Amino acid sequence: MKILMVLTSHDELGDTGKKTGFWLEEFAAPYYAFIDAGVDVTLASPAGGQPPLDPSSDTEDAQTKDTKRFKEDSEAQKHLANTKKLADMKAEDFDSVFYPGGHGPLWDLAVDKDSISLIETFVQQDKPVAFVCHSPGALKNVKVDGEYLVKGKTVTGFTNSEEDAVGLTDVVPFLVEDALKANGGDYQKANDWESYVVEDGLLITGQNPASSEDAAKRLLNKLNA
Repeated sequence: MKILMVLTSHDELGDTGKKTGFWLEEFAAPYYAFIDAGVDVTLASPAGGQPPLDPSSDTEDAQTKDTKRFKEDSEAQKHLANTKKLADMKAEDFDSVFYPGGHGPLWDLAVDKDSISLIETFVQQDKPVAFVCHSPGALKNVKVDGEYLVKGKTVTGFTNSEEDAVGLTDVVPFLVEDALKANGGDYQKANDWESYVVEDGLLITGQNPASSEDAAKRLLNKLNA
């Protein structure tokens, strides 16, 4: 089984002068869920090479069993430092795609033509696609047969109240919850910071960092079904 993981290449947190990128737990937890299940994982990003790590996800209080494992795993670190260029990836080479979050995707993956077309192609090939936390924002401009992919589908993603709690409501280019609703998604959520994953057809979405491992496992279950 082959899964493509797509990470952001964007590292500027709006015009705050601070850095952003991908969220470590949302990469590490799914990565190890896939690796431990014997999946062949390919990593890609718009720019290729080392994707930027959100420094907020690298603080002591943000560490989990998976992030600690990653910090001791030189092979995984090397894998991450050499992501392939997103433009070179083809849906037919994989069984599925998983998008880790972090704030970065709101700036690049939401408008990246290669990413948009890749997601559309996975769906057209009847392959599941999974997103967690901020990465459902990468669905903002994804359409299949002229309609937004999320239209009429049960979806989740980082809540407006979670964004408010981290103080970035006025910094991000758009709010994930609002964008999913605006495109006709049936947006659902659990309490802030609790794991929550929904599945509707080929689309799997997780609400926040705590949902990352569960979203990956839901994807594996779907692929194994």
